[in-house]
Amino acid sequence: MAVTWTISTLEHEISDGAVIVAHWRASDSEVVDDVTYSGSSYGTCGFTPDPSSPDYVPYADITEEMAIGWTKDSLGEEQVESIEASIASQIDAEKNPTQEAGVPW
Repeated sequence: MAVTWTISTLEHEISDGAVIVAHWRASDSEVVDDVTYSGSSYGTCGFTPDPSSPDYVPYADITEEMAIGWTKDSLGEEQVESIEASIASQIDAEKNPTQEAGVPW
């Protein structure tokens, strides 16, 4: 199992293309006996870019890998680990349920 991070959209300033919000998703799945168990998390990260910085990347040149890196950096290592642990827990809970719903009739 390896958590996959994706960026679904970037909100950016029209005037200079500065990215101000990244919408991210982290997900993973595990197949056991032809049954797929999955978990995911979704969120946003805000940024305050500086277009005059030498590290500034124009909107048209941003790759998903860059945006994922910025997102993980913004979240911080501890939060990234917590999100990934939560996804693993979701998968484990799906594989080993402790509750169920229904009616007895």
